[in-house]
Amino acid sequence: METCLPWKHVTDNINTPTEFTIKIIANYHCYLFFFFFAGDSCCNPLSMGAIKKMVEEEVPGIYVLSLMIGKTVVQDTENGFFMDVNEQVSFGSQFLRAVAQRCPNPPMKNLISVGGQHQGVFGLPRCPGESSHICEWIRKMLNSGAYTDTVQKHLVQAQYWHDPLNDDLYKKHSLFLADINQERVVNETYKKNLMSLNKFVMVKFLQDTMVDPVDSEWFGFYKPGQDKELETLQESAIYTEDRLGLAEMDSAGKLVFLATDGDHLQFTREWFNDNLLPYLR
Repeated sequence: METCLPWKHVTDNINTPTEFTIKIIANYHCYLFFFFFAGDSCCNPLSMGAIKKMVEEEVPGIYVLSLMIGKTVVQDTENGFFMDVNEQVSFGSQFLRAVAQRCPNPPMKNLISVGGQHQGVFGLPRCPGESSHICEWIRKMLNSGAYTDTVQKHLVQAQYWHDPLNDDLYKKHSLFLADINQERVVNETYKKNLMSLNKFVMVKFLQDTMVDPVDSEWFGFYKPGQDKELETLQESAIYTEDRLGLAEMDSAGKLVFLATDGDHLQFTREWFNDNLLPYLR
């Protein structure tokens, strides 16, 4: 493994989380950047903190950063609910994919999505975190108007809320997910940038109780117009019309679909070493 730049040099002259992300990616050969699920925080010893420690032990010389958005763990958790995704692009695999599509320089080598919801979610079956009142408030906001300007701009979950019963409304008013999934127009730059990845690895947790539908972790979702029958990535328009280049990437062997029999972010060290570690070296 190549020698890492001094950490102070890497973090000099950074003003926003997105700038931070881009500069980390510039040094992908020795840095690993973690993105976390809403309700979690950068440093939870039972989730991101444990994964960070495991990676550092398995890959000598790597610098792992689980980014805190805010000055405290509480602020970090709250920003995972309320900070505009297009300004922070900071947690969750679908948001790191946005960095790959929007910010090609410096290039990203491999994108490893661990339970990321690439077709969004339509439900909050187990809104995480101890602040249950926040979860209840979020559910009310999503039910009353997920695609209103106010909710879209101030509620993170609304920005990857994908309502199959109101497909036209979603495509027209979703500020984040509809854009990065090319639902309105095909941005050839997004497509070209994503296709430049060496590998796009997607991990699905077969017993996931936090993501609805779970198939979103493999880019699947409900068929439009209903919320019962699911379709795979390969059956969806985003693939058959190749709006993001995923079909071409699949043919080239760049898409990797992995599954593990556990709940959200629950996997053994042995599974991690066998399945994910090769993409970090």
